[in-house]
Amino acid sequence: MSPTVKARDARRDRWSDHRARRRREFVDAALRVLEAQGPDLPMDAVAAEAGVTKPVLYRYFQDKSALVGALAERGSEILLDRLLPAIRAGCPALSRVRDAVGAYFAVIDEHPNLYWLLAREARGDAGGPGSIQQNKEFIATALTAVIGDHLRAYELDSGGAEPWAYGMTGLVQSTGEWWLQRRSMSRATVVEYVTQIIWAAISGTLRAAGIAVDPDQPFPEARPPLHAVGAREARLAPGARPAPGARPAPEARPASGARPAPGARPAAEARPAAEARAVGEERSAPE
Repeated sequence: MSPTVKARDARRDRWSDHRARRRREFVDAALRVLEAQGPDLPMDAVAAEAGVTKPVLYRYFQDKSALVGALAERGSEILLDRLLPAIRAGCPALSRVRDAVGAYFAVIDEHPNLYWLLAREARGDAGGPGSIQQNKEFIATALTAVIGDHLRAYELDSGGAEPWAYGMTGLVQSTGEWWLQRRSMSRATVVEYVTQIIWAAISGTLRAAGIAVDPDQPFPEARPPLHAVGAREARLAPGARPAPGARPAPEARPASGARPAPGARPAAEARPAAEARAVGEERSAPE
């Protein structure tokens, strides 16, 4: 590559870095305007907050829709950076649900005008799904994978993972929007309500399948061992507590008419391996 081409590429890279940095600065300014003035986002206010004229702002964003698109990307980063670690955490089961719900409500509580701006733009845009819908799809997809893994760990049909994921995501989003409008209770209270609704669905579905899940233990990450249980007894995941009234599984017994394997002794007569070897040597020794 010639020195001239290298110099031209270096200038282009510097300009790209400069342009990306300036765009981030303008998005930061737009977030401050949203926080201070509400979801209308006047472009002259954004320019003033960034310390430039509107023509300079329009060099980096063709129009207001382009700036809103950049804000949507920033909002998605903020939300997913908080939410995905909570969804995938290995903490106790009920706390995991509570932390994920709490992460979503924390973001919309901290950036309510950004949420309303994006919601308004999505409703007025016929060109495709808005960022809120795209985030919902992304979150539901991540939840589908997590729920599917746990259903398989419990040896249940994982085909229900996707509707579960979309149902949970829709519940949280719809309740969050209601709460932003009403503010009729504290954030902690609404988070706990939604958490208990989701937990009731999870624990109830597992209970119907004969599985008692302990809210104070993590969900199983691997297939739990199976136990021989009666029709009304619960299979326990690792760390789970028996359901009220559950009886311990009976000891396994040989099937009727079954014969022991050649050379096998009853368990009560089993002796340590070292002792068995000594007896064998004694019997085989010449008299």
